Amino acid sequence: MSATHADLLSDLLDGKHRALARVITKIENREPGYRELVSELHSHTGDAEVIGITGSPGAGKSTLVDKVANYYRERGETVGVIAIDPSSPFTGGAVLGDRIRMASNVGDMDVFFRSMSARGSLGGLSTATSDAVKALDAFGKDKIIIETVGAGQNEIDIVKTADTVAVLMPPESGDNVQMLKAGILEIADVFVVNKADLPGANRTVTELTEMVHMRDGQPTPEFGDDVEYDWVPEIVETVAKDGEGVAEFVGVLDEHYDVLEATGMLDAKARTRYAEEIRALLREDANRLVASEIESQGGIEELVEAVFERETDPYSVAAEVISPVEDCLHD
Repeated sequence: MSATHADLLSDLLDGKHRALARVITKIENREPGYRELVSELHSHTGDAEVIGITGSPGAGKSTLVDKVANYYRERGETVGVIAIDPSSPFTGGAVLGDRIRMASNVGDMDVFFRSMSARGSLGGLSTATSDAVKALDAFGKDKIIIETVGAGQNEIDIVKTADTVAVLMPPESGDNVQMLKAGILEIADVFVVNKADLPGANRTVTELTEMVHMRDGQPTPEFGDDVEYDWVPEIVETVAKDGEGVAEFVGVLDEHYDVLEATGMLDAKARTRYAEEIRALLREDANRLVASEIESQGGIEELVEAVFERETDPYSVAAEVISPVEDCLHD
């Protein structure tokens, strides 16, 4: 590790927010040396509670995150927020950018907010997100909240990163409740019907209640098959803009975390998370090695042309490209 990176790491561990911001920037931009930084951070992690908040657009996720962060601060806890925004097709950066959406916590240095792009993961949470969580954890944040844009793969991937997942639903969201049957239902530890002062809230709560009771068990992590974990997702009603229901919501988050700890599921989730991370990094490295080998064989265009002219076929090309990599592994 370079002297500059060593100083940056030292400053982060000393609680300097400027260093934290710089480290997350290096992580997100995949700057040279970022892997060494994250590796050094790892031994300082494992104390933060990670909460994922997802759901349909317009459900009021940002407002609720703001109020929850404020509630934690009133309890004397420090908070880190990572808001996953859609990736720009032109720049790869966050479309919504570092928007002002933490109104209750402006100026509070113990609430660190960062807007990040979902780039690099086929629509899901990027590897950079889990690395940023490590930075916040090592920094000493008590609670880390990940807010996703609530579109597609983000909602599924968040369960691999967070200890507790809350799914927000707006009132009169019959179509959204039906959408849960496609798999979103399985990831929620808590359902939040936000904007509960609007018409249709009771109907949404009733539909969610019915679906929760029809659910076939709780998904178990890869390393949690022998864990006795029985949690029925709770449904909380909130009016986030007024702060109503926020205390009850946080109470359910606390209760779920306690159950995770007591049953051993918290450790099981951590082991599963590390397994996923190792696989993701191996895929990333393997893709880089394969891309390099393709270039050494004349580039993808030349290989495509050979296939197009029927001189070879895709399977043969793949075998030829991967052969040197296999030889290195078997030596």
